[in-house]
Amino acid sequence: MQSLPSSIPGVFQILLPRFPDSRGWFAESWNAAKFAAAGIPAAFVQDNQSFSHQHVLRGLHYQVGQPQGKLIRVLQGHIFDVAVDLRRDSPTFGTYEGFDLAATDRPEDPLQMLWLPEGMAHGFLVLSESAEVQYKTTRAYYPQGERTILWNDPDLAIKWPFAAPPVISEKDNAGISLAQAIAQGDTL
Repeated sequence: MQSLPSSIPGVFQILLPRFPDSRGWFAESWNAAKFAAAGIPAAFVQDNQSFSHQHVLRGLHYQVGQPQGKLIRVLQGHIFDVAVDLRRDSPTFGTYEGFDLAATDRPEDPLQMLWLPEGMAHGFLVLSESAEVQYKTTRAYYPQGERTILWNDPDLAIKWPFAAPPVISEKDNAGISLAQAIAQGDTL
């Protein structure tokens, strides 16, 4: 298992080796002891999976009151994944980093995962014809704490790799700016 740090403390990519043979390949996608040693908690309470068409943009989602850590993996397709640091005590508070995540059929390529600790807003844009994304969370869905930062907040200035206009839900289009979230005390 290889960890690739990002510019945001606590956020990192994970590369898991695959072991190919004549039948296909095998990979250990979760091992509590190994992941805990890498700084990822061993306790997850919920698994989520989404299917999205090309150009769909989901996010930027987070929860107050019961923030979630997320372990993200693309099962099929290719996405541009974004983490926004909402931890007030972090040196990178209010900044983002984007990650290119893709599933691959090449057995020599490692499986890619992304770890986002509690305190991140999360979103992604589907770059392939479709994508299936699975993520484990450290806390369950908490509807009364659900929040959305606008995907196109000019202060964040996320450089989304658009090939066409994004497809966005009404809920995500109704998100608020990071400045509004800070003013309302809706950061972590």
